[in-house]
Order: sequence, then structure tokens, then C-alpha cells
Amino acid sequence: MIPVRGFSGHKVAVLGLGRSGLTAARALVAGGATPVLWDDNPDARERAEAEGFTCADLTREGAFDGIAALIVSPGIPHLYPSPNPVVRRALEAGVPVDNDIGLFFRSIATPDWESLDTVPRVIAVTGSNGKSTTAALIDHILREAGRPVQLAGNIGRGVLDLDPPGEGGVVVLELSSYQTELARALTPDVAVFTNLTPDHLDRHAGMGGYFAAKRRLFSEGGPERAVIGVDETEGLFLANQLAEGSGDDRVIRVSSGRKLSGPGWHVFARKGFLSEYRKARQVGSIDLRAIKGLPGPHNHQNACAAYAATRALGLSPKVIEAGMHSYPGLPHRSQLVAEAGGVAYVNDSKATNVDSAVKALQAFDRVRWICGGLEKEGGLEALNAGSGSVAKAYVIGREAAAFAMKLRVEAEVCTTMARAVERAMEEAQPGETVLLAPAAASFDQYDNFEKRGEDFMAELRKRLG
Repeated sequence: MIPVRGFSGHKVAVLGLGRSGLTAARALVAGGATPVLWDDNPDARERAEAEGFTCADLTREGAFDGIAALIVSPGIPHLYPSPNPVVRRALEAGVPVDNDIGLFFRSIATPDWESLDTVPRVIAVTGSNGKSTTAALIDHILREAGRPVQLAGNIGRGVLDLDPPGEGGVVVLELSSYQTELARALTPDVAVFTNLTPDHLDRHAGMGGYFAAKRRLFSEGGPERAVIGVDETEGLFLANQLAEGSGDDRVIRVSSGRKLSGPGWHVFARKGFLSEYRKARQVGSIDLRAIKGLPGPHNHQNACAAYAATRALGLSPKVIEAGMHSYPGLPHRSQLVAEAGGVAYVNDSKATNVDSAVKALQAFDRVRWICGGLEKEGGLEALNAGSGSVAKAYVIGREAAAFAMKLRVEAEVCTTMARAVERAMEEAQPGETVLLAPAAASFDQYDNFEKRGEDFMAELRKRLG
């Protein structure tokens, strides 16, 4: 655990008692603070009190008297569409509002780092799509290279639950916009921006607010190296804002699908090959086509970002390539579940928005596509532009019929996962891929995308044995 620094002898309020909230409370105690906890859910309060924590209603008048800060769990809104009542109380009382990410960055460096030959480093990854795979791939490459590394944030462990890193240690964080927009300290050594597509727009009051939340990772502390995906306008703009000139190699520009040129530091993938250029000269390359854990152009973008981040820490191209070849992939993200009768079965339940689903579809030649769920803002039009590989869609979800009507491919309304898997398997031909890439949220039928992916795999096991 990383003890929280700066609040010893003070009371600190914690709102939201899920994984991050309870971990923050424990880390505050370890740092000498007295946490005061609240959650609207009485079961959550009961669990906290069973650990010995004090719970107090933070919505009451005067609740923030004598409170030094409020720590908010990431799922709780603090600005848009409207602040949680407890957050509003804190704002009105002038009490600083922060989250566990902010506490991590203010607490990670300790005086004993001065005695280390190689001080710990922090790599933080954000973006709309691919950040989980990119963070996990960075972690895997470093681990395979023998570096002491820990993975946390929106993936793996809570950030304050990590062991304090020692000699040469690396912490890899996946950070969502919910986490970056509120943290009062954001000081990674290497910051990665994968891409930006519409998502969580109600939480951020539109694309401008969403981009601003991501941008804070780069603007608040100023990383030593910034790895920026430049395939969208926002990434181009961010790279331009951070660089002092075209040759500034503190910014590493990344692309999937086009060659990048100029005197700076570039990593890009074209036709399945990753290339690294510095000062207009090629200094490294990797054939990505044979790496099973990274199929398709969207994963090639993730590979480029991970390559750039690990190169920024001094790893050689050959060491990085070896790590990529042994990367097994993440559950529910282009996960090859089974192969039978010449048909591949792939679980990409994490493809919860249109853009990520399109990228999943484009990774395969001929697809039996299981899709549907709670449709997100922005509609499904982009799906139709990217569904050329689809032989047929099998639509699940409460609103399956309405979802199917918006598709321009042949679509069968299945409603349930069991029916969709059954029909896709009956009709799949050798050389095709049965792909779960919902392009929608899961909450109409499942608690989360993981449960949806697990149901897909369970239905396959019933039929494949």
C-alpha cells in the first residue's frame, strides 16, 4: 500500500465505497489521516464500518466543518450533468475535491528515492479505445524484459493498493477520463494518448469537455515524454501543443495506417509492419502480422503506442518485439476463445461503442457478428460504413429489433446471447469468424461487459464441449 502523504493529523472525507474508495481510506489511515466515509448504499457503509471505519452523512449541514479534503470515487459526477449533492457541499464549503489518482501522484515519490540509482517511473495511458490493451501490453513487455513493474488504475489493482516501487520499478496506469478530469496532481514520466472518439459525453458536457479531461494528463504536470496517437484531429492538436518544434523528440507521434514523416520521433504501422523513425531515419521495425495477441489495425495502433512508451524507457526494439510475441491478449478484447471446423470465435465484449466495434470488424475478413445492447449517443451510422466484412449480424438486447433496423447488413433479431450464438454457429462457414463486438453498453442484460463476454464464452463451451 502507498500511504497518502500530506494529510497526517487531518480529517479527510471519502465519497463512494467501492474498490477505489475503500483503498483510499486505508491509504489515508496509513498516512496518519482520519477518513470520514459516506456512500448512499447502506450495504457499502456496513462493509466499511466492519473494517473499523467511521461513516457520517456528508449531505447534512456542516458536514465539512474541519474536513481537509473530499476524495471522490470515479463514477460519481462532480460537475456534469450535475454535481453529486455531497460534492456540491464540499464545493460550497471551499473544501478541495480530489480522487485516488491525485492522492497517488502526490504520495508516490518519497525521500528515500534519493538513495536509489534508478528512481521509479510512472507510465500513464489514456484515450477512448485501446488504453487497456496498451497498458497491459506495456506491463507485459517490461515484465518479460525483467523490469519490476506493477499495473493499476482502471485495470488491475487500485493505485493506492500498489507496493511502493523500489529500485528501477515501473508503475503502469490505465486512466479513464473520469479519473484524469478530477485528479489534482497528474505527473507521470511518460503519458500516452491512444485516440479520441465520442464516449461519456453526458458526463463531460460534449466532446470538448471529454477531450479536456484527457488533455489534463499532459497539461497538469508535463511528462518527460508524451506518446500521442495522431490519427484524429484532437491528437494532432495535442501533439502540436506539447512540442516546441517539429524535431522535438519529447513528443512521440503514433499512427496506424499511415506513414509519419519529419525530423521528430515517429512510430507507425502500415500493412502489418511497425516502423520507428527518428530524425527522418528508420531505427526499428516489427512484423506485427504473426502476433496472435494483437490482431487488426486497432491493435497495431496499441502496439505502436506500447512500443513508443517502452522505447522511451530505454528498451531495445528486439526486446520489445520478443515481449509482443508472447503477449496473450486481454480477456474480452479481441480475445480468441476457440477455433473449430475452420471457424474462429472471438470475444470483444469491451467493444462498447461504435468506433471500437468498427475496428474489431475490420480485423477479420468475413464475420458472423453478434451485436446489440444499450445504444450510446451518436447513433449507429458509422457501423454501416465499417461493416463490409459482415456476412450477417445476430442482434441481442432488449431493443434488438430497433437496433437491427438501423443496420445495413442482413440482421437476425435474436435478443438473447444463447440464441445469437446458436444461430451464428449454425450458419458459420470455414474461414469465417464469429465475433462478439456489441457496439453498445451491456446494462440492459448484464452488470458489465465482462459478464456479457463470459456469457458468450459459456454458450460456446456448451456447444463446442
